[in-house]
Amino acid sequence: MDGMPSSPITTQPPSHVAIIMDGNGRWAQARGLPRIMGHRRGVEAVRRTLRAAIDLGVQYLTLYGFSSENWRRPEEEVRDLMGIMRLYLRGELAELHRQNIRLRVIGQRDRLADDIVALIENAEAVTRDNTRCNLTIALSYGGRDEIATAARILAEQVRQGKLDPAAIDEDLFACHLFTADLPDPDLVIRTSGEKRISNFLLWQCAYSEMVFIDRLWPDFSKTDLADAIREFHGRERRYGASAGSSR
Repeated sequence: MDGMPSSPITTQPPSHVAIIMDGNGRWAQARGLPRIMGHRRGVEAVRRTLRAAIDLGVQYLTLYGFSSENWRRPEEEVRDLMGIMRLYLRGELAELHRQNIRLRVIGQRDRLADDIVALIENAEAVTRDNTRCNLTIALSYGGRDEIATAARILAEQVRQGKLDPAAIDEDLFACHLFTADLPDPDLVIRTSGEKRISNFLLWQCAYSEMVFIDRLWPDFSKTDLADAIREFHGRERRYGASAGSSR
């Protein structure tokens, strides 16, 4: 069950929180259950975390659901994960829309089944004008692929004579990423005790604060999110500048 943090958060929450949801398989293994049960419990943690993020004032929540490397997992596990995604998109859409939540999915859609792509496109269209919270799910996503894709688009524009290479700067490049209309994450959380970002939002996380927690994703709670936000507020964000100087 979600517990309330020992003291309330009184400062402005980070606008954008991104989470690497890790530990579903280990959660199931520790209980002698098949891995699919860990993934199913992970969906419950998604619902819980979205509610917590809204309660805590987070405007953008991005969840790393399935990486481009995850396609290498056993075929049965991938099939189960895609089945869970279908159920989520079908079963949660009405509630997301009722709660005024916008849903977006980023990643390599060409690797997904046609029916999943159709479900994604429908969910995005239905929730496009919602404003309470922006939920983004990274599905079949890889940060290096995202950067390479943006580079190819710009290279093609240069080849066609539509773009001067000298005009390419960080802002223009960022406009060609999957996250073009999203702010960069202020805070990145990874569960399960692992301390790496696993090809997640490589460009966008340049100055994000990282918080690594031992909790396995299916057990992630509002208290864990609040504690991570509290740790975020205890840090000094310098953006490359020295302490006490402006950005």
